[in-house]
Amino acid sequence: MPQGQPSVVPDDGLTTRQRRNRPLVVVHTGIGKGKSTAAFGLALRAWNQGWPIGVFQFVKSAKWKVGEENALRVLGASGEGGSVDWHKMGEGWSWVQRDAQMDNEEKAREGWEQVKRDLAAETYKLYVLDEFAYPMHWGWVDTDEVVDVLRDRPGTQHVVITGRNAPGKLVDFADLVTDMSKVKHPMDVGQKGQRGIEW
Repeated sequence: MPQGQPSVVPDDGLTTRQRRNRPLVVVHTGIGKGKSTAAFGLALRAWNQGWPIGVFQFVKSAKWKVGEENALRVLGASGEGGSVDWHKMGEGWSWVQRDAQMDNEEKAREGWEQVKRDLAAETYKLYVLDEFAYPMHWGWVDTDEVVDVLRDRPGTQHVVITGRNAPGKLVDFADLVTDMSKVKHPMDVGQKGQRGIEW
């Protein structure tokens, strides 16, 4: 897109303004670092616009305190930008499988049910569904249903979904998809995660 000119202008009858302000589904996937970080950066922009934000953290531990959570909670409570609600669904599942699968499956499904209720009620302008690609990839949440719900959501609600192995149907449906690829990572040579970088 040289100089911001689209390569194709759809014949959809929309004005430039209408097309510009369409609600988006954004997917950050791939094996590289930065999927959630990019989504929280988008949340910062939304906060600055005064949008209400709902963060739904699906498979990271409910006890894990990520730096973005504290920062966005402080900003949300500041009264200067949008509000921020943070919901933790998981009990420690990440891309490494553990034994408590049934409990975590149920929590993921409950989390998705809450997202559906909030979408129907138009509770937020931006939804960050952090690590939500995993419950779909593992078959805990039906991808076809997710796509149908997102396609039919009312209003101008934007949704960003993160996580490895985003299902093909979700990728095909989404408006913006970024695949984070890894070139190098300190963990490849045995360095553990560190404060301020990983959390």
